[in-house]
Amino acid sequence: METLDWIILISTLLVIVGYGTWQTRGSKNVKDYIRGGNTSKWWTIGLSVMATQASAITFLSTPGQAFHSGMGFVQFYFGLPIAMVVICMVFIPLYHRLKVYTAYEYLESRFDLKTRTLAAILFLIQRGLAAGITIFAPAIILSAVLGWNLLLLNVIIGVLVIIYTVSGGTRAVNVTQKHQMIVIFTGMVIAFVLIMNKLPEDITFTKALDIAGASGKMEILDFSFDLNNRYTFWSGIIGGTFLMLSYFGTDQSQVQRYLSGKSVKEMQLGLIFNGLLKIPMQFFILLVGVMVFVFYQFNQAPLNFNPTATEVVMNSSYAEDYKALEEKQLDIFDEKKTIIGNYIGTEDTKYANAVSKINEDNNNLRIDAKALIEKASEEQDIKVESNDKDYVFIHFILHNLPRGLIGLLLAVILSAAMSSTASELNALASTTTIDLYKRNTSEKTELEMVKISKWFTLAWGIVAIGVACVANLAENLIQLVNIIGSIFYGNVLGIFLLAFFFKFIRSNAVFIAALITQAIVIVLFLLNEFEVINLPFLWLNFVGCIIVIFIASLIQGMTRKKIAS
Repeated sequence: METLDWIILISTLLVIVGYGTWQTRGSKNVKDYIRGGNTSKWWTIGLSVMATQASAITFLSTPGQAFHSGMGFVQFYFGLPIAMVVICMVFIPLYHRLKVYTAYEYLESRFDLKTRTLAAILFLIQRGLAAGITIFAPAIILSAVLGWNLLLLNVIIGVLVIIYTVSGGTRAVNVTQKHQMIVIFTGMVIAFVLIMNKLPEDITFTKALDIAGASGKMEILDFSFDLNNRYTFWSGIIGGTFLMLSYFGTDQSQVQRYLSGKSVKEMQLGLIFNGLLKIPMQFFILLVGVMVFVFYQFNQAPLNFNPTATEVVMNSSYAEDYKALEEKQLDIFDEKKTIIGNYIGTEDTKYANAVSKINEDNNNLRIDAKALIEKASEEQDIKVESNDKDYVFIHFILHNLPRGLIGLLLAVILSAAMSSTASELNALASTTTIDLYKRNTSEKTELEMVKISKWFTLAWGIVAIGVACVANLAENLIQLVNIIGSIFYGNVLGIFLLAFFFKFIRSNAVFIAALITQAIVIVLFLLNEFEVINLPFLWLNFVGCIIVIFIASLIQGMTRKKIAS
């Protein structure tokens, strides 16, 4: 990185942190600190909701996901508009009428304290882990690519977020997220334009799409019921709807964003805005990844995009084998340019098939390279990530963008990390303060509650940094966050649906059913991980929700029979 990149990166981050801290200083009551004084307009709510969901993982992992697997991941979001409509019609009017600070307050009025506490604790567990991962994700990748100290990066990102989140609470998060989303959108559009400009002059956008399509990257819709395929239309519509209902309707990190709205209408408009814009945004980010793929059809790509992994294998006894694979890849690259040239010139089907075949050969080489990296890491007793999906986009940024824009794109990644983490810390502190501390202690003054909320924000920030410092990479970071959510979300959503629509169900039945369901979902997840069963994580949201409703109804029915007899 050049001096100009450092100036742009540091200036962008400091301006966002400083502005958020200054604009929202001096909250004197809980309403201001936790619900932002109920002053947010619909566009602020919409952008804040999007920024909470769009972490650094989105902008690092999603292009890499498209590079490897194509556009099919967009199906994951197909349930979002459906969920937004349901939340606007059911959740928001209820939350507003009850004037709750957290989603879980409602559960006590409908059931009892233990059910409220259980739901709050389930949220704190999964969101506390997720907060650590949203810090760790950009840190581990920037550390590997730039050679920065990993632990120091974790601390820097965490501390920057803590400063303005502790200072201004919900309003600080909302204010900063507007500017972070502007930086993010600007950076991604610039990246897309630069990718297109770096393609050969005769390769138009249409031809780039043709090349991507011939390589299987433009297969957006999959209507199959194949459980081996994680992302299909049906998993998106069914599993995705349940996941989004859980996330936006019961996860305090999102609920707190729209509870800060001036009115029910502002809250509803904010969520509808998010529902309409989110899928196009994800489509565009995936398209950026596909264009990076097309770029590397004309420019030599590394065998593995993780430089640390390459370094490990080159310092092992497998170095010569790895070099042999690199030579084969170079031969494939030369042949591929010829085949693509013929395909673009003639659009003949046989050349389209040849493009697909040669990219498949290249993928097989990459699989062989991963195997060598894993053997090399075992040989040296070094833990290194051989799967390089999360490194594709950052590699492109650092090696192909001009000075200044590298700093801007790194600011995009770190801004996204900060915006998502800030929402999570804000929500974790609010839930701890309102659902656990306030509910179980003697009455405190408004000023005392604000101070306690700030201390809890700081504490959760330290926890998140701690999780980031001990975390390990999964196959793909964006999947890891969604997997963690899916383990808990279905159960929590089921509790809320029981509260809304099953008036005959009582507290004990729900509480017992929720405990049993959580154990079942964890077992199902582990069985899938060990390949005993085939149940992709998206379906856990649907399964968990149905199981808790079924068990609660069963227990309540049995209780009624006992009373009747």
